[in-house]
Amino acid sequence: MPKIKINTAQKVVPMIYAYTTPEIQRHNGWTKIGYTEQGVDKRLNQQTHTADVLYHEEWRGTAIYDDGSGDIFSDRDLHAYLRKNGVEQSPKTEWFHISGPESKSMYYDFKANRGQVKSKEVIPYTLRNEQDEAVNKALDYFKSHEEGQFLWNAKPRFGKTLATYDLCKRLQAVNVLIVTNRPAIANSWYEDYEKFLGKQSGYHFVSSVDGIQGKPYVISRAEYRSYAAHADDDEFCGCIEFISLQDLKGSIYFGGQYQKLEEVANMTWDVLVIDEAHEGVDTYKTDVAFDHIQRKYTLHLSGTPFKALANDKFPENAIYNWTYADEQKAKRAYIAKPGEENPYGKLPQLNMLTYQMSEIVKDELSQGIEINGETEEYAFDLNEFFSTNAAGRFIHEPAVDDFLNAMTKNEKFPFSTPELRNELKHTLWLLNRVDSAKALAKKLREHPVFENYEIVLAAGDGKLTDDEAAAKAYDRVTTAIKQYDKTITLSVGQLTTGVTIPEWTAVLMLSSIKSPSLYMQAAFRAQNPCLFSNGKEHYRKQNAYIFDFDPARTLIIYEEIANDLAEDTAGGKGDSDTRKEHVRELLNFFPVIGEDENGEMIELDAEKVLSIPRKLKSQEVVRRGFMSDFLFQNISNIFRAPQAVIDILQNIEAVKEPQKPLNVDPNAAKDLSLNDEGEVQLDKDYVIGQASTLFGDKIFNTEEVSKKVDDIFDNVTLSETATQKDEDRLLEHLKNTFRQSITDPVIDKAKEQYGKDLSRTSQKQLERKINAETDTVVHKAFGDFKIQQNVLEAERQAKVNAAESYEERKQINQEFEEKKQQAVETLKQAISGSVDTFIKTAGQTVVETVETEKRQEKKRTIEDGIRDHLRGFSRTIPSFLMAYGDENTTLATFDQIIPDEVFQEVTSISLKDFRFLRDGGSYINDETHQEEFFKGHLFDPVVFDDSVKEFLNKKRQLANYFDEKNAEDIFDYIPPQKTNQIFTPKWVVKNMISRLEQENPGCFDDPDKTFVDLYMKSGMYITEIVTHLYQSGHMKQLYPDDAERLNHIFAKQVFGCAPTEIIYRICLSYILGFSDEINIEKHNITLCDTLKYAKEGTLEQKLNELFPELKGDR
Repeated sequence: MPKIKINTAQKVVPMIYAYTTPEIQRHNGWTKIGYTEQGVDKRLNQQTHTADVLYHEEWRGTAIYDDGSGDIFSDRDLHAYLRKNGVEQSPKTEWFHISGPESKSMYYDFKANRGQVKSKEVIPYTLRNEQDEAVNKALDYFKSHEEGQFLWNAKPRFGKTLATYDLCKRLQAVNVLIVTNRPAIANSWYEDYEKFLGKQSGYHFVSSVDGIQGKPYVISRAEYRSYAAHADDDEFCGCIEFISLQDLKGSIYFGGQYQKLEEVANMTWDVLVIDEAHEGVDTYKTDVAFDHIQRKYTLHLSGTPFKALANDKFPENAIYNWTYADEQKAKRAYIAKPGEENPYGKLPQLNMLTYQMSEIVKDELSQGIEINGETEEYAFDLNEFFSTNAAGRFIHEPAVDDFLNAMTKNEKFPFSTPELRNELKHTLWLLNRVDSAKALAKKLREHPVFENYEIVLAAGDGKLTDDEAAAKAYDRVTTAIKQYDKTITLSVGQLTTGVTIPEWTAVLMLSSIKSPSLYMQAAFRAQNPCLFSNGKEHYRKQNAYIFDFDPARTLIIYEEIANDLAEDTAGGKGDSDTRKEHVRELLNFFPVIGEDENGEMIELDAEKVLSIPRKLKSQEVVRRGFMSDFLFQNISNIFRAPQAVIDILQNIEAVKEPQKPLNVDPNAAKDLSLNDEGEVQLDKDYVIGQASTLFGDKIFNTEEVSKKVDDIFDNVTLSETATQKDEDRLLEHLKNTFRQSITDPVIDKAKEQYGKDLSRTSQKQLERKINAETDTVVHKAFGDFKIQQNVLEAERQAKVNAAESYEERKQINQEFEEKKQQAVETLKQAISGSVDTFIKTAGQTVVETVETEKRQEKKRTIEDGIRDHLRGFSRTIPSFLMAYGDENTTLATFDQIIPDEVFQEVTSISLKDFRFLRDGGSYINDETHQEEFFKGHLFDPVVFDDSVKEFLNKKRQLANYFDEKNAEDIFDYIPPQKTNQIFTPKWVVKNMISRLEQENPGCFDDPDKTFVDLYMKSGMYITEIVTHLYQSGHMKQLYPDDAERLNHIFAKQVFGCAPTEIIYRICLSYILGFSDEINIEKHNITLCDTLKYAKEGTLEQKLNELFPELKGDR
C-alpha cells in the first residue's frame, strides 16, 4: 500500500526589499518598499516585467527584528515607521519620498529598535503653582481614598493635560486610560505627551483615534505589548492609552456590538481620566461602560469653572477649582525673573461691552414683549428678537435691519469703522435657533458691510451626530480663516466648548443665555492665545471681547459669575457688601463697558454693574405700588418666630384677604420639618417608618413578578443572532413589567392613603421618578448581562475556530450555551431579586415626596399669607415717602422720619413692631421662659433702598402737573390704603373740573374767584383748579409773571382741608412740589378733619376760624 504524503507548510523567508525606477521621471527621489515571502527576485520580476520597466534594486533584507526574538514584521510596520519619521508616502501605494541609501539606513534602525521612533528632546517643565496645587490635592486625596474620584474644575488653558501626566508620574501609575466625550481633543493630549514626556519618560502613547494616527509616537496596543514583553526587568514601560467614549461604548466588553478594546476590559488601570466630565456622560450606557473599567483612581476633568456644577457629586475635598479670575490674578501678580517669560502672559484679558437695544430698536421695545400672556414693558429677549416665521424670515425684520445698520454705522458699536473691523477680523456670533442663524447668514451676505466677510454657518442640520457636525463646522471655520481675511461664524451651540480657534477675537451674544457656566464657556472661545502676522509684522492677541445686547441679563450673570466662584458667596450666600467686593475684584480682570444715562460708553464700576439689575427690580416695586415680593426676604424666619411676631403680622391688614388666619405658631418649624435654611427636610427614620406602615402589607406578589420576568425571556430571542430590535423589545418588556408590578401598585396605594393630598402632578412626578429608578436598575442589569453575553460569544467563537474536530466544537458550543443560559438566569435573578428592594425604595420615595409636598404646600400657603400681610404694610410705603421721604430715606432710617401715632394709624402696627420685623431681637420664650433671638430681616435692604430712590425720582419726574406731556401722575404709584386715604383717579378729577367750568363759564378767568376742597385725599382736585387758573389767558394778562400769578392763586383763590396729618403732608408735597424754582410764599392748605365738624353741625364756624377771608364768599 503506497504511503500518503502530507505537506502542511512551506519554508519561506520573509523579506523586505526596495527599488527605484530611473526611467520614470515622476519617480525621481521616490523609493518603492515592499514585502515578500516568495523570493525578492521573483517578486521584483512580477512587478516590473509586465510593465516593461527597468528598475534598480536598492537593498533587500529579512523582515525579522534584530533583537533575537525571532519576531516577524511586515512592510506596513516599516511604512508606519517611515511616516512617523516624516517621510512622505504616495497615497494608497508603497512609494516613499526618500532615497535608496536613506531608506536602507532607516530599515536597519527599524530592525534594531523594533520600530520605536528616536526620541526628540523633550522640554523640561515646572508646573505652575496652581497646577502643582491641583496635583498635590488629588494625590493626597487618592492616597487616603481607595478607588477615589477627584475633579479638576478648571477653566480652559489651565494645562490639565500636563498636570494629569505629572499626577500619573507621581502616583507611579503604569497603566493610564484617558476617555473623552470629544475625540477631537486627542491632539492636545498627544502634543503634550510629545513635548513634555516622550518615550524617555518610559510611557508609551497608545491610541487608535483617527485624528492622531501617523503621529511619530502613537502606537497600537499590539505594538505596546511587544515593547513591554521585550523590556528589561528594571525598565519602566508605562502605557497612556487614549480612547473615545464612543469607541468605549461600542465595544462588546462595554455594552456595544464590536469586538475591540478587550485589553481595556481585562486590565486594572491605575488611573482612569474622564476628560470634559461636564459633557453628557450620565446616560445608562455610559454608566455601564465606566462601571466595567477596573481602576484604582478616577480623575475627572471639566472646563466649566463653577463650584455649583460639582458639589452634588463630589465632596469639597475632592474638587480643585481654577477660575478666570484666579488666572488673571496670577497673571498680574507674577514677577518674572530676568530672561523669564510670564507663563500667563499669552492669555488675553476678557472685556465685555454691553449695549441697550432700546437705542437701536425703539419702536419694537415701546410695544413691549409678551411673556406668559402679559406685556412686560422693560423686558427684552434676544431669542424673541431674532425669532423667525414659518417662511424662515425674521418676525421683527425691520428691527433686525436697524440692528445690523447700527452695528456698522454708530461709532460706539463694534463694526462701525474700518479700524474696528480690522481689529475684529474673525468673530463668533451665538444665536438660539438654527432658523435664526440661517436667516441672519442670509442678511449678512446681503449687507453692504458684512458682505465683505465670509459667513460660516456652524449650525447642525439634524443629519449628523453632534460630534460629526462639530468636526465639520470646525473644518469649515479653520478653512475659511485660512482663505479669507475676515470671517463671521454663526453658531447655535456648536464650537462653544472644547475647540480652539485662536483667531477669534470676539464673541457676540445674540442669544438669551441664562446660565453663567454656558455664558463663560462661550466667552472663553475668544480667549485663546494667538500670534499672527499682517505680512510684515507679528502681533500677539492681548484682549478678547464679548459684545452683549441685553444689559439686564448680562449683568445679572456677571454678578453670579463673580459670586458663584467665591466660597463665601456661592449659592446666594453673603451680604451685599461682600458680594459687591467680589464684583469689584472681577472687574479688575474682566472690565465691563456699558452705556450711561446719556448713551455714552463708560467703564462700569461695581456699583453700576449691580445697579442695572437692581434698577429693574426697583422699577417693578414702584410700578406695583411697593406691593411686590421683591421687597421681602427670609420669610422662613417666621416659622421660628415668637407669637409676638405672628400677632404683629395679623394686625396688618392683608392686601389680598387670606382665606383663613395665619396658621403659624412658634412650633411651625418643627411641624413642617424645616431645616436651618428653612427648607422642608424629612427625618430619614420618619420616612422609613411611614413607608413601612403604608406598604407593610403585601401589595405586591414577588412570585408573580418573577414569573412575568421568566415569560419575557421565554418569548424573546437572546441568541448570538439577536438583533438590536430584539434587545430593545426585551428591555421595554422588562421595564413595563416593573412599572405594572411595582409602580402602579405603589401609586394606587399612595392614592388610597393620601387622597387629595396626592395631586395629579405629583402622581405623574412620582411615576416618572419611580420608573426612572427601576429603569436604571433594569438597564444596568441588562447592560451587565449583554456584556457578559458578548464576551462569552467572543470566547466561544475563538475556541470554535481553534477546535480541530466536530466533536470538540460541539462540546465547546454546549459548554458556552450552558454559560449563556446561566447568564440569563443571573439576569432574571438580578431583576427579580431587586423587587423587594424596590418595593421598600418606592414606598420611601412616595412617603418622602408626598409628605414633603404636603409640608411645602402648607409652608407656601403660610408664606403667601405672610406676604399678603407684609404687602399690606408695604403698600403704605409710597404714602410715607410722599409725606416724609427725602434723599436720605432708607430702610435703616425709615422708622426715624414718621411719627409713631401716624405710623400706627396707617399701618396698624407701631414703630417698635416694625423694628422687630426689620431687625429681629431678643424675646422671652413663653414656654421655656428663656431668652431667645428672632432673626428678623424680613425686608431686603438693597431692594428697599433702591425702590425708595426710584420712587422719589419718579415723584420729581412727575412733579410738574402743569406739563401736559405727563400722561401719568405720582398717584398712579400710590395704592389706596385701608384708611380713608383713597385717591380719586385723575380722569375723574378732570371730568369734574370740566363740568364745573361748563356750569360756571369763565370761573377760571376771575382772579377773585375762590375754590375750596373741604376733604382732600391727594390734592389733585386743587392742582387741577390751580392748573386751569394758571393757564387762563386772562389771568396771564393780569399776572404775566408766572411766580406772581401762582402766588396770587395760592394766597387768594384755592383752599383745602386734609383730614389727617399724612394726607395733609401728601397734599402739601404734591400741590406745592411742582417746581424747585418758584417759591410759594403763602398757601391755604390746612390740617382739619371737616367731617367731624360737619357731623357736629359746626363746620361753618370752623371754616370761618380757618379761612376768615372766605366769609364773604359763602
